[in-house]
Amino acid sequence: MELRQLLRLYVIPDRVIGAPRSLLEQTTAALDGGATAIQLRDKHLEGRELLEIATAMAALCRRAKALFFVNDRLDIALLCGAHGVHLGQDDLPADAARRLCPPDFIVGVSAQSKEQARRAKAHGADYLGIGAVYPTQTKDAAALGLDGVRGVATATDLPSVAIGGINLANASEVMAAGVDGLSVISAIVAAPDVSAASRLFLEIIDNSLK
Repeated sequence: MELRQLLRLYVIPDRVIGAPRSLLEQTTAALDGGATAIQLRDKHLEGRELLEIATAMAALCRRAKALFFVNDRLDIALLCGAHGVHLGQDDLPADAARRLCPPDFIVGVSAQSKEQARRAKAHGADYLGIGAVYPTQTKDAAALGLDGVRGVATATDLPSVAIGGINLANASEVMAAGVDGLSVISAIVAAPDVSAASRLFLEIIDNSLK
């Protein structure tokens, strides 16, 4: 399956938003619902615990044939056997990360503008995370809106996922902005039934791609 297809439903578990479920419980439930990619993003865990959780999450994703990414921490991503790393604009540049990665390692980069998207591609990024689409507490970037997302998504030919304020009510319109998938936090991991929410999102996404 090519990268675009594997980025369709990109879920980011969260210890606070998804409580009382653990990160591993959220991951398992999202994968059971069809999530095609999972990202570990936690800026507060110490390195030892982060590696332990990342290793367990990577194993869950491998069994489900889903991609697993670690946010920011290239060292943790490489050590735990992740498929890739996701880098923000203040993290390592993609071309620097590439020098430490095996050839098949996936590097994603956050982009909020056409210029950032083009620079990410020039530096060797494999996909873009575009957002925030709408205002959200989980992503501090300014909201781009649908037109902004469309502009960034069409600035390069890289696969892209949109993130930020995405829910079941607006998922179709975000997909229509030209992205290949949706990155979701609250609307899935805070749902009463994480697996059911994942299935509903995947149905909307797949219908949008037909």
